[in-house]
Amino acid sequence: MDFTLSKQHEMARQLFKDFAENEVKPLAQETDETEAFPQVTVDKMGKSGFLGIPVPKEYGGQGADILTYIMCVEELSKVCGTTGVVVSAHTSLCVDPILTYGTEDQKQKFLPDLCSGKKLGAFGLTEPGAGTDAQGVQTKAVQDEATGEWILNGSKCFITNGKVADVYIIIAYTDVVETKRGKQKKFTAFIVEKGTEGFTFGTKEHKMGIRGSQTCELHLENVELDESRILGGPEGITNAQGKHVGGVGFGFKTAMMTLDAGRAVVAAQANGLALAVIEQLIEYGQTHMEGGKPLSANKAFAFKVAELKANVECGRQLVFHTAFMRDAGLNHGMESCMSKLYCTDNAINTTREAMNLMGV
Repeated sequence: MDFTLSKQHEMARQLFKDFAENEVKPLAQETDETEAFPQVTVDKMGKSGFLGIPVPKEYGGQGADILTYIMCVEELSKVCGTTGVVVSAHTSLCVDPILTYGTEDQKQKFLPDLCSGKKLGAFGLTEPGAGTDAQGVQTKAVQDEATGEWILNGSKCFITNGKVADVYIIIAYTDVVETKRGKQKKFTAFIVEKGTEGFTFGTKEHKMGIRGSQTCELHLENVELDESRILGGPEGITNAQGKHVGGVGFGFKTAMMTLDAGRAVVAAQANGLALAVIEQLIEYGQTHMEGGKPLSANKAFAFKVAELKANVECGRQLVFHTAFMRDAGLNHGMESCMSKLYCTDNAINTTREAMNLMGV
């Protein structure tokens, strides 16, 4: 297997790096300190095509592969964790499920504006009593037999892009069935737009990091949606692989498969943050003097920096391999999970080690 990036990928990475250094980095500290959503930067990214990288051109995207998208998130995250998260949540959690499970009408209606940055996307699964346990979701959707409308009631929490988004994928349960394991909820994914009557926003979370990313509660009180807002339509669709996806009752698989695909992108964010830490550590070693010599001349310091860089590179290769598998249409769920586990742990460890070496 050839791990060399193509000339096209190298050019794309340089484009992302230049944009991050020139447009994102100068605003990063202010964004974090003020908890201000970087709308100006998001608008520029929309015009530059960063918000629809893996989407076919026929829907307003760039028609690039997942690897290109992952490199974009990594470069943005190196200079601003907030910006990397905004792009990944928008693309992986809203754009991707519409592209993967939506009807042709839904793709034509929502994707062009999402890819251009005219609209921003978000994903609503997590609730106060239902994080990793999706069966705990209490948001419910009931169909009105007289009108055919679906009525949604419930709330979501810790939603990235919170009240700044325009299009939301909302997971609600629509039935309860008997199984060998007892009663199980059946879920459906809905597309809900900001401004829909009964759809409001609650508390904005104040976080320890990535503070410019708006993380908010969502409230749905008698929100009425017609069947065109069921992701995939009421009957679902047949995808390019001949599999039936979307529709009523497919919401759990939509959520799990969407999160599977997104985990490698979270890993890319972690790699970007870890690389930024190492760059600062190297700069510190070159400027901090000990015994009349820069700290970087100390072999123990140099060996530790080399170890940290090697660990990040291992994580990057795992993420790139996952991207390759997804682009090839291969099952990549396990690799995506491993990427997120390894890279997020490594980002924490890299930061801790750097703080120790810098005496922070």
